[in-house]
Amino acid sequence: MNVQFYSRPNCTLCEDARMMLQLVKEDVELHIEEINIEDNDDIHEKYLLRIPVIESNGVVIQEGRIDYPTLLEAFTS
Repeated sequence: MNVQFYSRPNCTLCEDARMMLQLVKEDVELHIEEINIEDNDDIHEKYLLRIPVIESNGVVIQEGRIDYPTLLEAFTS
C-alpha cells in the first residue's frame, strides 16, 4: 500500500508518527513517501497546522497525534 507522510523538520509529533508508521510497517506492507511540507508552498499552506498527516489514495488516514491502533486498523481493514 502506498502512503504519503507529510511532515517537516524539527517536528516532535512527526517523529512520533514516523515511529508509529514503522511499527505498522512490521505487520503490513507499506511504501512510505515522506513529504517535507517546507519544500512546496502549496503543500505547506495546506498542511501547516495539520502535520503530521498520513494519507493513502488521497484519503487522510490520520493527522496531528498519530496512534498505532488507528493506523493498524486503517491499513488492515
